[in-house]
Amino acid sequence: MTEPSTSARPMAELTLRGIILGALITILFTAANVYAGLKVGLTFATSIPAAVVSMAILKAFKSGTILENNIVQTIASAAGTLAAIVFVLPGLIMVGWWSGFPYWTTVAVCITGGVLGVMFSVPLRRALVTGTDLPYPEGVAAAEVLKVGSGSGAGDKENAAGLRTLIVGTIFSGVFALLGKMKLVAEEAGKNFAVGGTATGWSTSWSMLLIGVGHLVGISVGAAMFFGMLISWTVLVPYFAHGGDISGGIDALVGSTFRGQVRFIGAGTIGVAAIWSLLKIIGPIIAGLRSALAASRARQDGQALDITERDMPIGVVALITLATLVPIAWLLWTFSAGGPVHDHAFAVIGGSLAYVLIVGVLIAAICGYMAGLIGASNSPVSGVGILAVLGASLLLVAVFGHEADPSRTNALIAYALFTTAIIFSIATISNDNLQDLKTGQLVGATPWKQQLALILGVVFGSLAIPLVLDLLKNTLGFVGMPGAGPNALSAPQAALISSIAKGVLGGDIDWNLIGLGALIGVGVIIIDEVLGKTGKMRLPPLAVGMGIYLPMGLTLLIPVGALIGHFYDRWAKRQANPEFAERMGVLAATGLIVGESLFGVAFAGILAWANRNSPIPPNDAPLAIMPESFESVALWIAPLLFFGLIAVSYTMTRKLVSKTPTGSGPETPADDIATYR
Repeated sequence: MTEPSTSARPMAELTLRGIILGALITILFTAANVYAGLKVGLTFATSIPAAVVSMAILKAFKSGTILENNIVQTIASAAGTLAAIVFVLPGLIMVGWWSGFPYWTTVAVCITGGVLGVMFSVPLRRALVTGTDLPYPEGVAAAEVLKVGSGSGAGDKENAAGLRTLIVGTIFSGVFALLGKMKLVAEEAGKNFAVGGTATGWSTSWSMLLIGVGHLVGISVGAAMFFGMLISWTVLVPYFAHGGDISGGIDALVGSTFRGQVRFIGAGTIGVAAIWSLLKIIGPIIAGLRSALAASRARQDGQALDITERDMPIGVVALITLATLVPIAWLLWTFSAGGPVHDHAFAVIGGSLAYVLIVGVLIAAICGYMAGLIGASNSPVSGVGILAVLGASLLLVAVFGHEADPSRTNALIAYALFTTAIIFSIATISNDNLQDLKTGQLVGATPWKQQLALILGVVFGSLAIPLVLDLLKNTLGFVGMPGAGPNALSAPQAALISSIAKGVLGGDIDWNLIGLGALIGVGVIIIDEVLGKTGKMRLPPLAVGMGIYLPMGLTLLIPVGALIGHFYDRWAKRQANPEFAERMGVLAATGLIVGESLFGVAFAGILAWANRNSPIPPNDAPLAIMPESFESVALWIAPLLFFGLIAVSYTMTRKLVSKTPTGSGPETPADDIATYR
C-alpha cells in the first residue's frame, strides 16, 4: 500500500543530515557484519536496527521526517549488506596471494561491484516490487518500523522500547564476550572421542551471536542446519575416519577428516541447493521482466508518473554501467600484471568483463527475486558465490588448462577469486536494493533518491570494509592462513570458495566428494518439496548444506536460538499488537549479534595495541585475569551465565512489550526476518 505523495509541501527526504547519519550508522553496522561474517559465515539485516537508531536521533530535530529516516536506513542497509564481501576476499589471504588487504584496491572492488548491483536492479523495481505480490518480509517490516516511529504518543513509546531492547541485548552480549576474554568464563566446550573403530566429536561456542542468528533465521532454517550437522557428525565423520591414522591423536584424526573430506561434501550440497534455488525462480523473473517492458511502453505513451514511480533514468543507468566497466578492466589488468593472464590479456580480461556483465545481470535478477520471496539476507548469496567462482575457474581452465607450474596455478586461482569478488559485490547489493525500494514504496519515497542513497551506502561501506578486514587479519587472523593464532576467525565461505578455485584450477579436486554432497542435496530437495506439498515445516536445502559444511562449534547454538525465537514468536502472536511484539524479538536478537560483533572488532584493536612491539611469543590474551587452573571452573560457569543472561534479556523484552502502549499497529505482519545467507 503506497501512501499518497504531495506536491504542495514535499517532505524532506535526501538531506545532508540524513546522509551523514547514515554514514555514521554504516560504520557501526558494517564493522559488526564483517566480524559476524568472518566468524560464522552469516550476516544480519541492518535495516530495522538502523531505522530504530535513526528515528531515536532524528526525534531530537523537529524537522525529521519518515522519508529522511528511510534514506538513513537505506544507506545503512546497503553498506551492511556489502560487508558480505568477506565471503570471498579473505580467500586471497588464504591462498597466499595477498599478505593484507590493499586499501584502495579493496575499496575499488567493493564500489565498482556495488554500483553495478544498484544499476542492474533499477530496471527490476517495477517488475519485482510494484508489479508483483512478493512479500518482501524485511522491506515490509522496516516500513512498519518507520511508520510507527514517525507518529507520536504510542509510536514514540514503541520506538523507545525498541531502542532499549536493542541496547540491552548489545550490552549483555558484549559483556559476556568480555568475560570470555578475561578467562572468567569458557568461550567454548567440546570433546572428540573414539567410537568403536572410528571417531567423532561435539563442540560449541558460548556465543550469544549464534543465539541471535538462530532467532532471526527461524525454526525451519535452524532445524535444517541441525539436520545437516547430524549428517556431518554422526554419519560422515565416523564413516571417513574409520580405520584412520590415530598416531597423532583423536583430535587430529577428527579435524583432518572434517576439513579434508566432509567439508567438500557440504560444498556439493550447497552447490546443488543453489542451482535448485535459481532454477525455481527463472520463470517468475522472466514474467516480471515482461511486465516491466509493458509498463515502460505505457510510460512512453505519455502517462504521467507519480513521484513514487520516478526511477533513475534508464539512459543514466546504462551510462554508469558502461563507465563502471572501465575501472573494473583496469583492476583486472593491474591485479594480473606479470602473471599468466597477460599471456592472453585481451582475451581473458575481455572475457572476464563479459562474464561480470552477463552473470551480474542474471545475479541481480535472481537475488532481487529471492530477496522479495524470502528476505534479502535469507537468500542464498553464498551459493551464488560458489557458482560464480566455479564458473570463473572453469573458464580459466578452458584457456590455460591445468598449469604444471605451481606459481602460475596460484596466480590463476587468485585471478578467479578476484573476479568472483567483483561479481559477489553485485550479488550482495542487488540482493538488498529491492528490499529497500519496497520499504520506500510503502512509505511514499522517491525511487531515484533511494537509488542514489544506495550508491552512497556502497561508497561509505566500501571505505570502511578494508580497514576492519585489515585490523581483524592482523590481529585475530583467519583459519588456514599462515601464522593464524588461537583466536583466528573461521571465514567459512572464503575458505570454501578458495578451496573450490584451488581444486578446479589445480586439477586435484575430489569430484567424488562433491558428487556425494550433490546426491545428499538432491535427497534433501526432494524431502523439502514433499514437506512443502503437505504444508509442514520446510527443510531448506542450502541450510542443510551449511550445517554439513560449518564446524559444529559454529552451528550447534543456531538451532537453539531458532527454538528460543520460535517460542518467543508464539508468545508474541498472542499479544495485543503481535507485529510490535515480534519486532521487539527481532531487535533483542539483533542486539545479541551486534554486541559480540562490536566487541570482537574492539578486541582486535586491543590485540593490536598489546602486540605493538611484536613480542615473541605474541600476547594472544591481553585481557586474561585468571590462570589456566581456573579453566575447569570457567567451563561450568559459562553455560549457567550464558543462558541466564539470555533468559533475562528475553524476559526484559517481554516485559517491555507488555508495558508499552501501542497504536493501531502496522497493516502487514513481518514474518521471518531472517539473516541466513
